Amino acid sequence: MSKKHQHIFGLHAVQALLKSAPQRVKEIFILQGRQDQRLQKILHAAESNGIHFTAIARAKLDAMADDENHQGVIAVCTPDKLHDEAFLFELLAGLQEPPFLLILDGVTDPHNLGACMRSAEAAGVHAVIAPKDKSAGMTPVARKVACGAAEVLPFIPVTNLARTLQKLKDAGIWLFGAAGDADMSLYDAKLTGPVGVLMGAEGDGLRRLTQEHCDHLINIPMAGTVSSLNVSVATGICLFEAVRQRRL
Repeated sequence: MSKKHQHIFGLHAVQALLKSAPQRVKEIFILQGRQDQRLQKILHAAESNGIHFTAIARAKLDAMADDENHQGVIAVCTPDKLHDEAFLFELLAGLQEPPFLLILDGVTDPHNLGACMRSAEAAGVHAVIAPKDKSAGMTPVARKVACGAAEVLPFIPVTNLARTLQKLKDAGIWLFGAAGDADMSLYDAKLTGPVGVLMGAEGDGLRRLTQEHCDHLINIPMAGTVSSLNVSVATGICLFEAVRQRRL
């Protein structure tokens, strides 16, 4: 694939792209013989925007998607705009409501990243922040798992996470980091104002330096014998507790 183009696959991801930024889509490839209603919606949107589509054999689609589950559709498009720290603070300055951020510290599995993006978009998060290094990027797999969230929710990789966290604190945002050994329960935390929720890497959790930049460390009370949750599940629990409080 040319660096000038990227492949986005999965029904939700392609549909969201056609809705939010159809001008980016250059061509669509679909599975030969597939004619169900979900795909027809995508083809109708493509036709409405003058986008050419071609039916090809499954083997060719599989190769284009590196054998990931493409659900019978791949969009070839120009890369989306890269967001950076400057964009983040411009975004925050323009908000008419208290900022609500998700910060991922070293989540390396693109499936987990995509699932976190999906939960964050559903919860009304304004942006997702992650370190550039030793973290999953917004790959086609992450986009597919995000089910369209990656096309509408800003994902912002930053060079120095600790520096960004300090800037967020200086801007009045309270940082709550999830940690299994934290003394404060998630349900005792006040998540109603300008808030950033921090989630750590699979298995290792938040790095020490990241924890030191948090205003509070919080835990999810566990009643069973399992000692921890998948990071994307834990992210959903934390974000929607914040949603509950913010609605009240």
